[in-house]
Amino acid sequence: MTAFDKGVFCFFDEFIKQPMDENSLLKQYKSIRKRSLSICDPLEIEDYVLQPIIDVSPPKWHLGHTTWFFETFILIPHFFNYQPFDSHYNYVFNSYYETIGARVIRTNRGNLSRPTVSDVKSYRAYVDEAMDVFLREQPLESEIETVFILGLNHEQQHQELLLTDIKYILGNNPLFPPYERESTYERQLSSSPDEDKNLDVHILEGVYEIGYVGDDFCFDNELGRHKVYVEDCTISGTLVTNKEYLEFMVAGAYGTFEYWHADGWDWVKTNNIHAPMYWYKIDSEWHRYSFEGLKPIHLDEPVSHISYYEATAFATWKGTRLPTEAEWEIASKQFNWGKLWEWTESAYLPYPRFQKAPGAIGEYNGKFMVNQMVLRGSSIATSPGHSRATYRNFFQPSLRWQFTGIRIIK
Repeated sequence: MTAFDKGVFCFFDEFIKQPMDENSLLKQYKSIRKRSLSICDPLEIEDYVLQPIIDVSPPKWHLGHTTWFFETFILIPHFFNYQPFDSHYNYVFNSYYETIGARVIRTNRGNLSRPTVSDVKSYRAYVDEAMDVFLREQPLESEIETVFILGLNHEQQHQELLLTDIKYILGNNPLFPPYERESTYERQLSSSPDEDKNLDVHILEGVYEIGYVGDDFCFDNELGRHKVYVEDCTISGTLVTNKEYLEFMVAGAYGTFEYWHADGWDWVKTNNIHAPMYWYKIDSEWHRYSFEGLKPIHLDEPVSHISYYEATAFATWKGTRLPTEAEWEIASKQFNWGKLWEWTESAYLPYPRFQKAPGAIGEYNGKFMVNQMVLRGSSIATSPGHSRATYRNFFQPSLRWQFTGIRIIK
């Protein structure tokens, strides 16, 4: 399961956000649900079903799964006389919740020619209509509102997954078809940051506090604000660029084992890795597949779709390292972030006093705290309003289909 499907809301009473009126909740619901469909607007019907690798789910499945969440955790247990759209959909669209029952194994999501795209969109409309009535009918109890807000953030996570999965689907088509002829996402990646937040950031040795504090939404892996000790260090104010990474490649780093972790070196050799994902050398010139199709790389853009293995190898080649997640969070107010998720040198582990929520919601996060590395920030594919400096994303070190990049200690 991907990291975006594993975060969990501040479920415990002391962290529940202040109640909102139902009109505001309904407005948020409609806006977020509409965006998921709009992300799929540029697709052809054939694009909705493909699953090239296990980490990529078909767009159709994302649309169904996010709908299943509201039906399963809100409507079925709390909306009197609600009738599920289709009794088979719990099996089809359950992702990994053992508590909820059997499910289609993840590798088989691309084999689901049925339900059709039309069926899934009808499912969304059916659940949306029921949610409209439910949200207008009576004030939400705090526990229901908590799960509802989690559902909104869960859908926003899947919106980013939709974009990254669509890019992988189209980017592995031999014709390299564009997602959009003129992409707002690509413009964000190439835009220049504010100059006043483009300088390196020095952190003084000392004790700092990290972790979420406040009354608004957060995931439970951000909770347990605690003290950390850090030594003097300086973090780069900018992400590593294509030009810098190309120098790493030209220096023969992909063929030099000294720069790599043992697992990383095995990964390089086993998979014949010699460049970032989506890079292709055509007539002696490097090109990159983007949302606008296959184009020559822009040297000044931040290098993207990098694994943790590659990020640490680059840092080692430079004679330095990646920042820890504590160093990143402490310094984050002083540099621009948000174009790419940034690998850190921190394993994904629980903060002090971490607790799993009861029931199925408790499966959402804690059981994934092993064999993964933390990423910080957000990316050009992250939904509006769905980022904060304490957000702890996480993936296995070999994965790179997400919008990931590199920031180093100088």
